[in-house]
Amino acid sequence: MPHSELLTRPRRRPRPRRRARRTGVAAALTALLAAGLTGLPASSATAAAGSVVEVTGSQGDWQLTVDGAPYQVKGLTWGPDMADADTYMPDVRSMGANTVRTWGTDASSKPLFDAAAANGVKVIAGFWLQPGGGPGSGGCVNYLTDTGYKNDMLAEFPKWVAEYKDHPGVLMWNVGNESVLGLDKCFAGDELEEQRDAYTSFVNDIAKEIHAVDPNHPVTSTDAWTGAWPYYERNAPDLDLYAVNAYQAGCGVRADWEEGGYSKPYILTEAGPSGEWEVPDDANGVPKEPADTAKAEGYQESWDCVTGHTGVALGATLFHYGTEDDFGGVWFNLLPDGKKRLSYYAVKEAYGGDTGGDNTPPVISGMTADSAEGVPAGREFTVRAPATDPDGDEISYSVHLSSKYVDENGSLTDAEFTREPDGTFRVTAPDRLGVWKLYVKAEDGQGNVGIETTSVKVVPPPVDGTHLSRGKAATASSTQAAGGDCPCVAGNTTDGDHGTRWASDWSDPQWVQVDLGEKTSFSHVQLAWETSYAKSYTVQTSDNGSDWQTVHTTTGGDGGIDDFDVSGSGRYVRVHGTERGTGWGYSLYEFGIYS
Repeated sequence: MPHSELLTRPRRRPRPRRRARRTGVAAALTALLAAGLTGLPASSATAAAGSVVEVTGSQGDWQLTVDGAPYQVKGLTWGPDMADADTYMPDVRSMGANTVRTWGTDASSKPLFDAAAANGVKVIAGFWLQPGGGPGSGGCVNYLTDTGYKNDMLAEFPKWVAEYKDHPGVLMWNVGNESVLGLDKCFAGDELEEQRDAYTSFVNDIAKEIHAVDPNHPVTSTDAWTGAWPYYERNAPDLDLYAVNAYQAGCGVRADWEEGGYSKPYILTEAGPSGEWEVPDDANGVPKEPADTAKAEGYQESWDCVTGHTGVALGATLFHYGTEDDFGGVWFNLLPDGKKRLSYYAVKEAYGGDTGGDNTPPVISGMTADSAEGVPAGREFTVRAPATDPDGDEISYSVHLSSKYVDENGSLTDAEFTREPDGTFRVTAPDRLGVWKLYVKAEDGQGNVGIETTSVKVVPPPVDGTHLSRGKAATASSTQAAGGDCPCVAGNTTDGDHGTRWASDWSDPQWVQVDLGEKTSFSHVQLAWETSYAKSYTVQTSDNGSDWQTVHTTTGGDGGIDDFDVSGSGRYVRVHGTERGTGWGYSLYEFGIYS
């Protein structure tokens, strides 16, 4: 699972667990691959300088060798732009790592191979196949009938193998990523089984082609669960070893291998702390992210389980040497925004890097938020996140929010906050409803950061007065009848449930109106918008449902909660939208009218 596609909420199901889509990398790799189809670079990589890499030994007593010398993969999955490899590769090597893993290989890979070789590091070079990175990511392919796609890949991948096979930075080739599991998003039943057989047979065809071009480097294929290995065993005999992405499940791979009676060794191509799909939900119903200390322990445990399977597990590329500072980056990256985490130092220690003289990050302990009943939108609430620094460095703090569980946006935004003594913060809640991730960062000024997270549920602010519209009949100019959580009827705006909504057609103007039953005076309106909000709208009243009087106008709406006093009277009250704030329609959770 390539990094920037990291972590959307997976469906819950018995093992194997789904690894969910991450935002953007499948598409990026598809584009990368497409770029590769345009042709090879004019000059080939360093000629006649490559290593001979082999899987040697016999059943249960294998080892990987490079030019005859034993080689244990002490690796990291690669996150930075390949053009920046010169900048980061010395740091990778300083951690004691000897390998990096990628998900795609083309002309842009050369700086990575060059920087790796210059620093005594080798590359597990990936080739992307659809669907990759979890169920359905990057599109679906019919491996029984789509000969065009298969022929393109059979022609494309060996070109890049020929280009780089003699490069000293190459360790092995890795065909596909999580596609055996991922095919369950594209197919079901007997057809799914046929597709999985066809896919793994195709991987074997590619492995044969690669071996024909490059007999000096092994070929493997990665999946998200060891349940893929029987397919490889049956259909892909030309693979030299197996590979699996495993996080909390990594320490169960040995038992799976022994129970399956496999006759080839393996590597873990992604491993580390528990993923979003492996942890219990918190009180707000979203995955509870492990603390920094637990994540660091997760890396060490994964590595211990690899090294404990002597003669079979040939190493691992732990996830993830990345710098993105977003939802997935905070969950997994060793150095988000270039700041080193506790996990960075745990991996360095596990790999035998020189830790003498290291300055390590602050540690936040016991983070809590006063939000058991939810935090009112736009109001302040208290967060406690006491931190200590093992080196006695002065700590600076920042607080951030992510709407990942509101609208799938994984970016972090700065929160408004004030810091009080003893690790206490007064944080202003977002204006939009839903469950938000809250992050507190503690930096030591030495390039290190401690990060802890929790979730808070943002609810509507309380309103004084009588709720006049709850339970009353509502109608609308249009209704979204199906799709997602719809039908999204007008009555959802008066049912008192902020989990239901009205949604309109994708056009202007649109309206939703409430029948109060009789002419009624009111003094306050609260509108709870979903992601699709009104930028410009009026609140209007009518005694007969035909003749309308405007009592409030908004031309700069930004969604979330609109909470305002207004003087109005009528049997019918409506919100009349004239300009949408998004390309979708209008979508309103609740239309609150108060006396």
